[in-house]
Amino acid sequence: MTDIFDLGETPVEEPDQPAPKRRRSRLVITLLSVTAGLVAILVGLGVAFGIYAGNLASTYDAKTDKITNAFPSGNRPEATKDGAKNILLMGSDSRGDATSIDSSKASDQRTDTMMLVHIDADRKAVWVMSIMRDLWVTIPGHGEHKINAAFAYGGSALTVQTIEQLLDVRIDHVAIVDFQGFEGMTDALGGVDVESPSDFTARGQHFTKGTNHVNGEQALKFVRERYSFANGDYQRVANQQAFLRAIVDKTISKDTLTSPSKITDFVGALSEYLSVDDSLSATELAKLGVSLRGVDKQDVHFFTIPTGGTGTSADGQSIVLQNSLDMPGLRSALGSDSLDSFEPASE
Repeated sequence: MTDIFDLGETPVEEPDQPAPKRRRSRLVITLLSVTAGLVAILVGLGVAFGIYAGNLASTYDAKTDKITNAFPSGNRPEATKDGAKNILLMGSDSRGDATSIDSSKASDQRTDTMMLVHIDADRKAVWVMSIMRDLWVTIPGHGEHKINAAFAYGGSALTVQTIEQLLDVRIDHVAIVDFQGFEGMTDALGGVDVESPSDFTARGQHFTKGTNHVNGEQALKFVRERYSFANGDYQRVANQQAFLRAIVDKTISKDTLTSPSKITDFVGALSEYLSVDDSLSATELAKLGVSLRGVDKQDVHFFTIPTGGTGTSADGQSIVLQNSLDMPGLRSALGSDSLDSFEPASE
């Protein structure tokens, strides 16, 4: 299977499974920080927009797939008592059938980009942590592997179990989005402005250092590229975060919020290629959005899970190592809802 941000690259090894049905990407953070906020804002505007908001909610509920068996059974970290939320954002290359995904089963899908969204209990900040796809972890029941293999071995449930074990926090919701939805939502916004740290060319598309206005097709090339950079996946993760910042900026701009057609197109484009756990309904998103109404773009913070550089596994795979010095502090900060005070000890 190919990395869906790297179409045409060398296929990933192991395990052999049935072919995917449809392609999928992973830029799902917009669902929570953007779509939920839009629905919530419309609901908050009152009766005049009640029908319109209801239509958006109906579109979301009707078009999104529901993931069955999204969470592991057995012992899990306790849910937070203070109201903080942790949402796992994933992507793979198959959306499953049109009505349901049994995500506890093995497949040939790999979540080559994962992000953990932590929403503070006081709803004053949102933290988006990228998890390197080659991070070397213990996958319950399968030994040590790259973290993106968890979905291939046991779907959403095993991926959640792996990350809960890694971070010692409970995952409250899961969401996955197809790359066609990513293209559609970008184009629905009229394109976005991304900041590139350098000049580079990806699949025939040239990007200049500084601001680049991109449509959906161009944005995919921007976030997929890694071979143009000496630090490969690390810069690709940084570019993905830059793109998500651009999506958030454009979606909460006056130009978008005052355009019902843009909002409708955005929600429709995203929902059609979206899969969520069965508790993440439009009503739940609206509630979450209302609680986040005071959050502005400067309150959304992006960072990458602390790593200890790269290495090689016993069987010859190139891997990313965990930072044993910083991980205890990260677990503590997530568990105590204090990411604002987390400072990597290794820096």
